[in-house]
Amino acid sequence: MTLTELLPTIRQLSTLDKRELIRILMAEEDISDEQVWKAQFEATTDAQWDSLAEIVRQEIAAGDIIPLVDVFPHSP
Repeated sequence: MTLTELLPTIRQLSTLDKRELIRILMAEEDISDEQVWKAQFEATTDAQWDSLAEIVRQEIAAGDIIPLVDVFPHSP
């Protein structure tokens, strides 16, 4: 069944039911995004990690990195 076919049924839902449907669909999207992210993360090769680490080292050496403590100072 396509979304076009479902629209008449969706239109008949109460506002509360429509909100619940939106919540469910958004949760599904979050799960899908998480699965894609996990697959991409797991597919990252050691060479790619090494390359990223080298870029970070160069940025630190060049002074292009701001320590988090400077961005978010500890508040007593």
